Amino acid sequence: MVGGPDNGPFSFDLDTETYAALRGRLVRYLMRSKEITLGRTTPTHQVDVDFSLEGPAWKISLKQGIIKYHGGEFFLWNFGKRPIYIDGHPVIQGCHSKLHHHCVMEICSLKFIFIINKTLAEGKSNDKV
Repeated sequence: MVGGPDNGPFSFDLDTETYAALRGRLVRYLMRSKEITLGRTTPTHQVDVDFSLEGPAWKISLKQGIIKYHGGEFFLWNFGKRPIYIDGHPVIQGCHSKLHHHCVMEICSLKFIFIINKTLAEGKSNDKV
């Protein structure tokens, strides 16, 4: 983990293939594609970000939501029954919210910091989805 005046205490080096990361208390998830799914993995259902690896996740939907990178910005869509909180503001089922660097994402008492690889995101902001 690398901290500093520009990076902050929750930052770490992101490689040139990583758009962003979700950092929890126990694990970190790297976003290496323009869209990732959030939820719980089961033997018959796979997601990119498995919240059960971070802590108790039985109340989280199998497909809780997605994070999508588009036009140089990141957005969260919530498909689950429970709200996802971004910096304390609820994103309810069927709604979406813009994500910013170092925002706090909370779902069913699991907290994550969203960290954007600003170098890669700025370089790809003109890419088409």
